[in-house]
Amino acid sequence: MDEVTVVEVVEDPSSRPRVEKRWIENAPSPKWLPRLDLGELWASRDLVLILALRNVKVRYKQTALGAAWAIIQPLTGVVVFTIVMKRLAHVPSQGIPYPVFAFAGLIPWAYFTNGATQASDSLAAYRELVTKVYFPRLLAPVAAILPGLIDLAIALVALGALMAILGVAPGVQIVLFPLMLIWLVLTTGGVGIGLSAVNARYRDVRNALGFLLQIGLFATPVVYPSTLVTGSLQSLLYLNPMAGVVDCFRWTLVGTPRPPASALLSLVSTLLVLSAAIFYFARVQRRLADVI
Repeated sequence: MDEVTVVEVVEDPSSRPRVEKRWIENAPSPKWLPRLDLGELWASRDLVLILALRNVKVRYKQTALGAAWAIIQPLTGVVVFTIVMKRLAHVPSQGIPYPVFAFAGLIPWAYFTNGATQASDSLAAYRELVTKVYFPRLLAPVAAILPGLIDLAIALVALGALMAILGVAPGVQIVLFPLMLIWLVLTTGGVGIGLSAVNARYRDVRNALGFLLQIGLFATPVVYPSTLVTGSLQSLLYLNPMAGVVDCFRWTLVGTPRPPASALLSLVSTLLVLSAAIFYFARVQRRLADVI
């Protein structure tokens, strides 16, 4: 989309020389390749923080337990999956206690599901703002995935306590954890940005997303090790961006075996999803006010 400058020439009432008035019209670009104004995004960075803080307040408003839900939700999953997957199905846990194994997988998955869900609905939630005020639309889904980092930090503290209780110590690879965190945020952002643009036009996304995330939980090695999947199926597994994220997240935090080289397919998938999402968003963002 390009900005088109429109000039209006009017006659001054006092018979002085003509006065030019200028304004900016946000018109759809005739170019096939959209242009993303990174300078504009950086100049509007304060708006991201404002929207993110608003999302935090809305999330915890009138809740009795508040931020404790960041621990309650994954811990509940740990209890359920420990009973079903470990006690009944005897799923291996790569040499560490299964509760730690499951918790370390559920933490990034919880951030991804919450972030993708919030980001997909971000533009629809700001409908009045989108239709009346111009701002870089990309800021809405970006701001939606940031508050989840607070829940993620709280859950990591709980994981550290559980590791201390069960005698699990991280290895030297924990120094790579910040890179895994960036990978997680990029994956969540790519999915959330793409879904937000689609959901602005088709509200079916809201209904289908919950169902797809339920399937994704078992298509991702969250509650079982990726070593259970072998051969060509393992490469297929790692085409899922979150498969590599969860494996590497667990490896850096709790010292499970290093993921295979095929896990790099998940990194490639993340970059492709993020690039495609930004490209599509840039193509449709200036029409969002008309279709939302």
